[in-house]
Amino acid sequence: MIAPPSASDLVNLREIAEIEIFVLKRMKELTLGDHASVYKGAGFHFVGTRDWEPGDRSSSIDWAQSSLNNFSPLVTREFEQDSNAAIVAVADASLSTRCGAHGATIETAIARAVAAVGLSAVFFQDQFGLLTFDDKFEQLAAARPRIGRSHVIYCVGLYQHRTVTDTPSGPRDVVTAIEGHLRRAAVVPVISDFLFSNAKPFIDELALVDAVHDVFLMMADVRFAYEMPRVSDGWIEAYDVENGRAGVFSRREMNRLGRRASEWQNEVERYARDAGIDVVRVGLDRWEMETALVEFTAERRLRKMK
Repeated sequence: MIAPPSASDLVNLREIAEIEIFVLKRMKELTLGDHASVYKGAGFHFVGTRDWEPGDRSSSIDWAQSSLNNFSPLVTREFEQDSNAAIVAVADASLSTRCGAHGATIETAIARAVAAVGLSAVFFQDQFGLLTFDDKFEQLAAARPRIGRSHVIYCVGLYQHRTVTDTPSGPRDVVTAIEGHLRRAAVVPVISDFLFSNAKPFIDELALVDAVHDVFLMMADVRFAYEMPRVSDGWIEAYDVENGRAGVFSRREMNRLGRRASEWQNEVERYARDAGIDVVRVGLDRWEMETALVEFTAERRLRKMK
């Protein structure tokens, strides 16, 4: 089930509806002309059963099989549809993404990016899935690729409510999780601010995944989060929410944080492009972000169809 929208939601159902309308309008404009049909596949194929999960359709429940274990848990029939591609968003859910300034947080940009990419997949009738990871690059939650708007809403809720799911083999790094969740070549957008010291080794691993899948980075522009208010104190104590360390900075150093963050992201972007991975920047301006995402996703999607 999807939790009702609340004031704390990063992206609520009303915003998702607005994003969907915008995506549909832009996608129809971009796909006009001589393009291959976006609707392909021979239908649905039964691939097995599994325990029921939130977001599953009631019509897919195997009631006869569920009755054998007294409906605890419910058993769901799992189907797979032939389609052009699956899209699995890999989203940064580390504690630092909860930070921000002026009432906005980094995770807001990431959640909106997940919604925009997911609804773009719905337009093409492609499967959409989600993986979230923490500051140690370990998987937090996962939603296997499926088709439909309701599944996109479930994935957005999975991200913004910081749900943690258990994995059969225990904690594992996100690159291993990507390979374990994809049965065939897929589009893999990795959404993060990339403000971690080992971003380059992480990109090197993603470059290996890119040999099989279509990996690209969605970098959340976080300059706004480091636009600190002017203070009269000469020294400021800061706290790192991820490693628990505290440090003292001069007022001058605090005022330079935004520029240093921007310089680091520029360096990471150059490194990723040198490794053969495309990068698109996403920010808090909704229409600018959604336009960039939709056009970028459509361009890659139509290129795959040729």
